[in-house]
Amino acid sequence: MWSSGLLSQTFFHFLNAIMSTISAKSDSGSHEEPSGIKRLAGLSLAALGVVFGDIGTSPLYAVRECFHGEYGIPITHDNILGVLSLLVWSLLVIVTLKYLSLIMKADNDGEGGILALTALIITQSRKNGYNRGFLVIIGLFGAALLYGDGMITPAISVLSAVEGVQIIAPAFKELVIPVTVAVLVALFFFQHHGTARVGALFGPIIFVWFFVIGLLGLVEILKFPQILNAIMPWYGISFLLSNHLQGFMVLGAVFLSVTGAEALYADMGHFGRRPIRLTWVLLVLPALLLNYFGQGALLLAFPEQSHHPFYGLVPSWAMIPMVILSTSATIIASQALITGVFSLTQQAIQLGYLPRVTITHTSAKHIGQIYVPAANWALMIATITLVIGFGSSSKLAAAYGVAVTATMLISTILFYFVARDLWQWNRVALNLLVLFFGIIDISFFGASISKLFQGAWFPLVIGFVIFALMLTWKQGRSLLMAQLQAQTLTIDEFMQSLALQQPYRVNGQAVYLTANPDIVPVAMLHNLRHNKIMHSDVAIFHFSTERVPRVPNNRKVEVTKLGDGFFKVVARYGFLEYPNIRQVIALANHQGLHFKPEAISFFLSREKIVTGLKSRMTSWSKKLFALMARNAISATSYYNLPSGQVIEIGVLVQI
Repeated sequence: MWSSGLLSQTFFHFLNAIMSTISAKSDSGSHEEPSGIKRLAGLSLAALGVVFGDIGTSPLYAVRECFHGEYGIPITHDNILGVLSLLVWSLLVIVTLKYLSLIMKADNDGEGGILALTALIITQSRKNGYNRGFLVIIGLFGAALLYGDGMITPAISVLSAVEGVQIIAPAFKELVIPVTVAVLVALFFFQHHGTARVGALFGPIIFVWFFVIGLLGLVEILKFPQILNAIMPWYGISFLLSNHLQGFMVLGAVFLSVTGAEALYADMGHFGRRPIRLTWVLLVLPALLLNYFGQGALLLAFPEQSHHPFYGLVPSWAMIPMVILSTSATIIASQALITGVFSLTQQAIQLGYLPRVTITHTSAKHIGQIYVPAANWALMIATITLVIGFGSSSKLAAAYGVAVTATMLISTILFYFVARDLWQWNRVALNLLVLFFGIIDISFFGASISKLFQGAWFPLVIGFVIFALMLTWKQGRSLLMAQLQAQTLTIDEFMQSLALQQPYRVNGQAVYLTANPDIVPVAMLHNLRHNKIMHSDVAIFHFSTERVPRVPNNRKVEVTKLGDGFFKVVARYGFLEYPNIRQVIALANHQGLHFKPEAISFFLSREKIVTGLKSRMTSWSKKLFALMARNAISATSYYNLPSGQVIEIGVLVQI
């Protein structure tokens, strides 16, 4: 029982660390009061349902794929201990050490995720005068790869859970695909209601899930306690050395146990570091380890259970409830990934890398709960296509992992520059640390990419497509703005021209939206040129997306009086916020604007884009940009302007 004592000692160190975190000062610098402890417990329970759903359902297929998948290893005593050792230390090193201990330190005003990490680098580079264009590019590519992950996760999670039906009744094998498709359709059709209505149920269901899978594993461990020897890292090392190339290939299946690690970082802004760390150490990690060890113990005694060792732990009388619980857990895990794609889409739009689409806020209390119809239906079609095309979770597992391993490698690279340039960490220690993580990331990526022709191509293709769309939109918008600027005047030039020749003024309030706060909107010049009049009170509105998640109200709006009834209003929003025209007007009125929302006429320009000019953009990318621009949501809908008060003026722009 020496290894059992070592395992207990390992858990003791983790528990001691988290207890120190609880007793230490909070992020705000104050000690937790009893009410704060209660709030921490509530956030920890909520984090269970959103953050840990993906990684928590990995036991459904991770061990199975190591022994029964495309590169399944022979089921021997040493191989079982070796694979379990790799699983255990992957959880400890990648999730606990890399993400929870280190990368989660790199928050952007409390927010996490690869785009937030990229924004940190951009901000720091501007301060130091560095050119970090390459890092921005790979950061965007990492974000694009998450779309592929968002398509595969619901498919493999729900399918692996429903496959338990054929264990209960093999005659119902033909129903697995139809039932999976039905569950996914219901899941995606439910999205417009938002997660607020069922958010209170997510945590308790996942809590029951972790309790049950931990208990199932513990029962099997008590029968074969020698499986705990796998806690020793040299079993994993010996496995890789003795199995050579095949052992390396199995790393692609081992990685399935940590595919939800990126979600821990991405969802940090919703719950904070402490609830996520607390929940991981006290519940999630122990439950996962117990279940993985339990599956290993089962395989030691019954190697024939390799086709589905997770359900092999379940007594026959509990099989039906377990399939129901597994399906519920995978639906929740899928919900978290779908919501993550919604948030990623919103961030990309706010940063100017995707065209505007309809975004609906589904909760008045939680700003992160949004619904993006375009992303939702695209995900539904892609996910159902994957289920039908691959036909089983085992085949889907071949496509799973490449996107996440690539994103994790990119996160490691970006973290290095944040720690070096922003935190000024010791170069030698940082280089060794990042080299250690880099070797692990590259190993997992290499093992996953080896399954390129078995399905791993899919998330890469999706990533490259989304990446191309992002770059095309950003480059096209820059070119479009340059052409529009050539057709107009600066605000200073315009005000000087008004002093020489004053147009006819009519009583009223007009708002013109502009993408550049220093130039006059083209719509204003066209209105003046054709109608020969100008309202008595005119405000030029510019919405600026800052490189921070949220901007406080006291810094959100800046009003500049230009004189002669003209105003310039700059509204600053974070990349996790949604522009609100009524809020901007209300804040601007406190600074002397005095506009009445119901009396304003909103003037917008609608650009008709034609290609023809020579530029750095290729012909096909220009046509793609023009197509995206035509299908982008109008400014009226995006800024929620009252349609009865909007006047659109057409502008022909050649790029």
